[in-house]
Amino acid sequence: MIELRHLKTLSALRDAGSLVEAAERIHLTQSALSHQIKDLEDRLDCSLFIRKTKPICFTSAGQRLLSLADEILPMIRNAERDIARLAGGAAGRLNICIECHSCFDWLMPTIDHFRQHWPEVELDLSSGFSFQPLPALARGDLDLVITSDPEPRNGIIYLPLFTYESRLAISKQHRLMARRFVHAEDLAKETLITYPVDQQRLDIFRNFLDPAGVEPAATRTAELTLMMLQLVASGRGVAALPNWALHEYLQRDYIASKPLGEKGIWCTLHAAIREDQQNADFMVDFLNTAKEISFRTLTGIKSA
Repeated sequence: MIELRHLKTLSALRDAGSLVEAAERIHLTQSALSHQIKDLEDRLDCSLFIRKTKPICFTSAGQRLLSLADEILPMIRNAERDIARLAGGAAGRLNICIECHSCFDWLMPTIDHFRQHWPEVELDLSSGFSFQPLPALARGDLDLVITSDPEPRNGIIYLPLFTYESRLAISKQHRLMARRFVHAEDLAKETLITYPVDQQRLDIFRNFLDPAGVEPAATRTAELTLMMLQLVASGRGVAALPNWALHEYLQRDYIASKPLGEKGIWCTLHAAIREDQQNADFMVDFLNTAKEISFRTLTGIKSA
């Protein structure tokens, strides 16, 4: 009566917290997901979660199935990895480049998890601050680039990982504290703190300031997210960062944040890889692991 798809659905429902987000994660329509759950409840003759609760509250029967999912699904994934390795897809190289240090929050746990299951794959990691990573990917110097700025290139494909909101971090005493959201013109008087990359590769310039024809009063750079937020908290400037990177500091009441524009600026993080590697078993598993860990550990992200 209980199938793997049911366990995957319930696990996604717990992790997402809503039917809409869970349906997106497992690539079903909301009606198809609801029908699948209703079918399982009819088979089991009991309810699995309490309707109209947010986040979703599972019944005792639902909790028991979630425990089963937590036990069975990792075993299935491990078996699939073992089979792929036995089939000859174990060896390879995975040179990764990231374009922002905030990605370390989810990338390092992903790499640690991946290394346990693919010890034969040679792993390396670098920052894209000092060079252009996409041309290096096309040349074969890199194998995967984490970027929010996809550029069309022959032989390169972009696989979406998740969508996030870019928000403006400000000090608790900042003049914009009373605002519900920030206008582009508000930053004409501000010092903008960014990572040390070209402005056209930064979400706040590409998606917010440039379309409005606005330049900040000054810019300064910092390589570490913590350093940027210390400067923000001390009133030395403002910074635009992903919502997941700000979550811990907002919880500690260290800084405040505001949406960029009335509707906010939402961006998608992509994994750029060469076409010839998109079906490599270790690459497929790395990207699936990255998505799973991201949704498990980051707050405020959505399915792309």
